[in-house]
Amino acid sequence: MSPADAEPRYQGADTPHFLPRQMPLGEVSDRVLTVPVDFAPYRRAWWALFIFGCSLLGLFVASAIVVVWKGVGVYGNNNLVNWGLPILNYMWWLGIGHAGTFISAMLLLLNRPWRNSLNRMAELMTLLAVVCAGIYPILHLGRPWLFYWSAPYPNTMELWPQFKSPTSWDFFAVLGYLLVSLIFIYIGAIPDFASARDHARKRRYKIFYGLLALGWRGASSHWAHWRRAYRFIALLAIPLVFAVSSGYSFLLDLSPETGWHSTVFPPYFVAGAIFSGFALVIVIALGLRRFFGWQLLITVKHLDVLGILLLASGWMTAYGYFADIFIAFYSGKEHEITVTMARLAGPMAWSWWTAIFFNLICLQALWWPQVRRNGKALLAIAVGVLIGMWCERWMLIVVPATRDYLTATWQGYSPTFWDWSLFIGTFGLFLVPFSLFMRLLPMVSTFEVKEALHRYRGGADD
Repeated sequence: MSPADAEPRYQGADTPHFLPRQMPLGEVSDRVLTVPVDFAPYRRAWWALFIFGCSLLGLFVASAIVVVWKGVGVYGNNNLVNWGLPILNYMWWLGIGHAGTFISAMLLLLNRPWRNSLNRMAELMTLLAVVCAGIYPILHLGRPWLFYWSAPYPNTMELWPQFKSPTSWDFFAVLGYLLVSLIFIYIGAIPDFASARDHARKRRYKIFYGLLALGWRGASSHWAHWRRAYRFIALLAIPLVFAVSSGYSFLLDLSPETGWHSTVFPPYFVAGAIFSGFALVIVIALGLRRFFGWQLLITVKHLDVLGILLLASGWMTAYGYFADIFIAFYSGKEHEITVTMARLAGPMAWSWWTAIFFNLICLQALWWPQVRRNGKALLAIAVGVLIGMWCERWMLIVVPATRDYLTATWQGYSPTFWDWSLFIGTFGLFLVPFSLFMRLLPMVSTFEVKEALHRYRGGADD
């Protein structure tokens, strides 16, 4: 725990919202809504982050041009590993995107006020992670500008999607999740856009936030419609989290490939997706807490609860690891055991053991509250989980593909420079819009935080 976090009011109060008991409502607005209009204290650090993100985005654009110009042959895929790093990265980013919606929507419906300090950044993370995931199937088409042909729409050429192809279902899964996430974050932010409009001193900011606020005046009818719409979208989003995660696991389940043909994959993939998403939420929450000095809004108690959730979801994921191995040996099928042994002791065993190290062994440190409440330790564990989950995807997807039924065709797999550059570049695709959101939009839901404070002090349920 840092010396600043040792201050009692940064520890978090024993209240439903974890915020200091007597925190003035105006202080919430001063700490969040004034950031976009009075950005001078953060400008230098923000520019450093933005330029770093732009350099990664430039790498992504250059790599995408090469892929489109030369074709997907620049990937390291071969006859056995038809989709190596691209599908691995697609599933990794898509999995990360699930926890943001889960945290925000589920905790909203369960009426947990402590979510109010975290939901906006979690929803934004979801939106950007889904964009990073969706770019892979589009580039894989070879002619990405024709991606809309995946949609079933009436046309004079009588084209219709091939529903036997996973690519068609990628289209529906990614687009559906992206639209719901976008609507969810936008509806949730409308009252804050109105507050930012009212706090803005320059005309251009008033127009910008006024347009986003859609004429919000805070009337009782506005609040009633807003609550109904926000909760309705939350109800839609939660089953979508489970449907999309288990959906792409079914794409593996239904194949005859040994190592993929497992009934444990749907819950295993859902747990892994939420696990990796929690890890990135922790990284973002700690980053914004340090960047804007929001120790009063994201307290040590918030970190404690996030650490507990990371530990719980990590154990659910670990159950999937061991269930998958047990079933392989229990089945007695020779090829199942061969593939499992390739995961445990083959040339790519590093992926299984790295996943176990970061996702299970290091995670056990979170049993101690001192570790969960220490920002640096929690950050190290969360980054380790992100690395471990990437290795887990490698172990699940790449290793079985190198060991098919015909022993004579076995071969390895090595990603090319363009595989790696495209993956590293997607971090720019995430960072650039994220830093623009930091610059222009409230990153904490101020009206929900103030509402939670007001209610706890006995205010009317207005």
